[in-house]
Amino acid sequence: MAPQKPVERPLSPHIQIYRPQITSITSILTRITGNAMIVAVAMIVWWLLAASTSEAYFATANAFVTSWFGNLVLSLSVLGIWFHYLAGLRHLYFDAGHGLDIEMAEKLGIACIAGSVVLTIITLLIV
Repeated sequence: MAPQKPVERPLSPHIQIYRPQITSITSILTRITGNAMIVAVAMIVWWLLAASTSEAYFATANAFVTSWFGNLVLSLSVLGIWFHYLAGLRHLYFDAGHGLDIEMAEKLGIACIAGSVVLTIITLLIV
């Protein structure tokens, strides 16, 4: 028997040749938003602890939380909360055995992104 020549190819798609799909992007965004919300939670906990400590310390924490950076973090955390929520609903739908074909999974991914943006805008306008 003739020796077989090993095929020279990568074991998995490399970042330079891999075209990101909406399903992979939403999966990555779910992980990012879940971790990024920890920053907002830490900031809110700091603000509450400062409120219970002293008036001067609260003034410092409140100045930071209500600054442009604090408002940006809190606004983006609202986006993260809505996206994370919608992605969770999407996964519950998947767990029930529905929407697993590629076309529907892509539509649900786009709906998660668009829905989170719309719900964030509505939330920020109400608050």
